[in-house]
Amino acid sequence: MKPRRPYLLRALHEWISDSGETPHIVVDAAAEGVTVPRQYVKDGKIVLNVSFSATQMLKLGNDFVSFEARFSGVGFAVQVPVRAILGIYARETGQGMIFPEGDADPDPTDGPPAAPNAGKAAAAKRPKLQVVK
Repeated sequence: MKPRRPYLLRALHEWISDSGETPHIVVDAAAEGVTVPRQYVKDGKIVLNVSFSATQMLKLGNDFVSFEARFSGVGFAVQVPVRAILGIYARETGQGMIFPEGDADPDPTDGPPAAPNAGKAAAAKRPKLQVVK
């Protein structure tokens, strides 16, 4: 399975924007690969306005969120790994989703072990189609 965080991030960004509100993301500024203006980092975190009106060239990708924005009138290229995003919410209402710290998508190899006879049971039980009128 692919990581779910980038999909949730895009969906919530769209929902917040479509609702006429302003999407903000909370970023772990100490995470590897985070490029943000350091003077705005507080307690190791930074809150970024990711609305279409506040950003240019906003890209909400599977691995990174990137955009250009102005901070106190100075242009800055922001790049944030999706794994460093702790949450997204609407500035006006606070509605959104905060991802638990340390929340990682499961490794596909960490799935539950298959029962030894699972393949035989599935092969013995064939699906049955029925006409419904």
